[in-house]
Amino acid sequence: MKLLVKNKDGLLWDISAIAADITWKTSRSGKPATLEITLVDSGIYQHPRFSIGNGDIVQFSKDGRDIFYGFVFTIATGADREIKLTAYDQIRYLLGNGSYVLQNVTANEVIAKIAQDYGLQTGVLDEAQYRIPSLIEDNKKLLDIIMGAVGSELQNSGQLLAFYDDFGKLTLRNMQSMLLNVVLGAGRYLYDYSLKRSIDEDTYNSIFLYRDNEGTGKREFYPVTDKENVARWGILQLYQKADDKAAVAQIREKADNLLKLHNREKLSLTVQAIGDMRVRAGNFIYVLLDEFETQQFLVDECSHKISGGEHTMSLTIKVV
Repeated sequence: MKLLVKNKDGLLWDISAIAADITWKTSRSGKPATLEITLVDSGIYQHPRFSIGNGDIVQFSKDGRDIFYGFVFTIATGADREIKLTAYDQIRYLLGNGSYVLQNVTANEVIAKIAQDYGLQTGVLDEAQYRIPSLIEDNKKLLDIIMGAVGSELQNSGQLLAFYDDFGKLTLRNMQSMLLNVVLGAGRYLYDYSLKRSIDEDTYNSIFLYRDNEGTGKREFYPVTDKENVARWGILQLYQKADDKAAVAQIREKADNLLKLHNREKLSLTVQAIGDMRVRAGNFIYVLLDEFETQQFLVDECSHKISGGEHTMSLTIKVV
């Protein structure tokens, strides 16, 4: 394990030996990754040039993998002389607001444009299939603009994309690139779990898309319904405006994709397992439990904790 801090004077400090606890958190829901560090009292504090300030660079590597590259945002101290640091990756700088008017753009092009405008580094940006006919965002959080574009790819083409910071580079990857050969199950790295099945959130069996036809001045509707699930659950309706400039075939395809995506029970797991640094939010892993056949799950949230030589991880995962 290697934990480095580079301060504004250009000095690089290896603080691996005095890090008592390290927690690395990632999420798919449009948040920057977080690295929380607790430093214990040590002789390094006595070095006349040792200092840590907000804005300093933090680099964390473990098991031969570069895990986190970010910046200190909070420094807390107390009577116990411990230092608690909170660092975020560069997605933190996307929490400010901006305005954009773009035409015929893909999610990867939106990311590249915003990164260029705000001086952020990019890495691999996989090509999205869906071109957004018109993207108009006024005084909106930059990260929300990006996540909206990423979400439009899933709604319109059925392709799930993962947006994250990969050791200092904004990255967009497709599902195939995010699949890990990791299997969790009772007696196999997993030591506790909680399973939930629900139709209470994000489940819809009736999709109503509509658009306003400028030529006729009328509102047009494009419904699609699963009658069997309506009989089983009652009407769970998603009513959503389509792009007025989209072709009819595109709107109908989007309605079909939305029904395919939402017309089912939501199966989610909270898992406590032995840590594996390959796993982060956005990855697909395999889960083996008696309640269902082995299948792929999407990691929605992931928290790794390294303390006292032990490495564990807590995952919130779901079927997509």
